[in-house]
Amino acid sequence: MTEDIAHRVHCHLDELLVERSMTLTELSELAGITVVNLSILKNDRAKAIRFTTLTSICDALDCTPAELFSITPSAK
Repeated sequence: MTEDIAHRVHCHLDELLVERSMTLTELSELAGITVVNLSILKNDRAKAIRFTTLTSICDALDCTPAELFSITPSAK
């Protein structure tokens, strides 16, 4: 797989924040992650995520990784 191919992973951080009536700043404080890094995830611009970051976000939002991320089926 080359870097030119776009990934198919979609982050649902914005939807989860709305469901929980939480701002990105509040999540940042709860999870101990910068607003900038959360914004990169929220806008689907992240290329990777550390397990510690994923765990912190899931703990703060009381969600699972499956609720936070989905993968778009490939067009075969």
